[in-house]
Amino acid sequence: MRAAVLVDVGRMELREVARPIPGPRDVLLHVRAVGLCGTDLHIFAGQANYSRDERGATIPLAVRPQILGHEIVGIVEAVGADVRDLTAGDRVVVDQGRSCVSEARTPRCEYCATGDSHQCEHYTEHGITGLQGGLAECLVIPAVNAIRVSDDVDDVGAALTEPLGCVVHATDTLLRTPARYTVCGGAPSQRVRTALVCGAGPAGLLFVQYLRNVVGFDGMLLVSDPNARKRALAERFGAETIDSSCVDVAAAVRERTAGRRVELLVDASGAGAVFAAIPSLLRKQGTLLLYGHGHAGTDLSVLNGVQFLEPALISTVGASGGFAPDGRPTTYARALDLIARGTIEAASLVTHRYASLDDVPRAFGADHGAPDYVKGVIVI
Repeated sequence: MRAAVLVDVGRMELREVARPIPGPRDVLLHVRAVGLCGTDLHIFAGQANYSRDERGATIPLAVRPQILGHEIVGIVEAVGADVRDLTAGDRVVVDQGRSCVSEARTPRCEYCATGDSHQCEHYTEHGITGLQGGLAECLVIPAVNAIRVSDDVDDVGAALTEPLGCVVHATDTLLRTPARYTVCGGAPSQRVRTALVCGAGPAGLLFVQYLRNVVGFDGMLLVSDPNARKRALAERFGAETIDSSCVDVAAAVRERTAGRRVELLVDASGAGAVFAAIPSLLRKQGTLLLYGHGHAGTDLSVLNGVQFLEPALISTVGASGGFAPDGRPTTYARALDLIARGTIEAASLVTHRYASLDDVPRAFGADHGAPDYVKGVIVI
């Protein structure tokens, strides 16, 4: 089968690779669509590599090339002998993570036993940790990692199930974490009056929609980003925006909050400059949700200013949230349902669509830096 293979930093090649064979509990998928995530782009650029050997050492791409892509939609082509609840022709989205549940491991590790699948003691991920990802014609996954997609969701919209699932998990964690200021409910003096989302990429825009349309946050919701198209989308979804390319964000926040600053800050950017600005943006004993990764070039001494604020500090990753009785991940099902019902506009974030694997090198190249780029999806 054909696949787009990352053979070295910044070097993607189309190659013929072995077609995977499903085991008894697996399904073979024909890949239909793959969303491009910031994690993919970081791995491509050499800013991250999560492929490890049994001792935890990084395996260079030159030694073990990778097939990226973890935001996956596919059609079931074949099912293993033990699979009873999926059939050929079913269209599904994929939980890319392999956990105790997906591997039918008994007993489950302490994290899978509490529904925290993305912290599984034995966790691996398709398209991230070295397992084959979706940028190929076919993919084999455990059947319980596949969630059926209804006819009213197209492939491009369904491809955003995974990133929305991560936002759902992050917000769930936010809402159950004890903090001085609550997003909803409680006495007026203890509510979040102003929330700031730093970064209006796909994650930031999903946070805006989720806070407004699902959580019901009705306070001031600010979004900072240098990109005009992204700011326009944030405004469409119910936020007020700050152009961080020409405005001092901290000064703008102080002006709009009468010097109070924000009680909730969501860093969806992973930018070092944003992290350094946190002490000037967040109210004392406010809540800081670290969602973005990277923060390259940031001196750790900036943490001093954060610690002095005594914030409720939250850091999440992935789309954990427990399992249905059939073993399927509930957070992915929730995210897919929100897209299907139109509560979250997913497809509107997709600015770049690619018609085949042949377009993958271009998608990872110049297009990502284009001024109008928000989200790319490969349709295979």
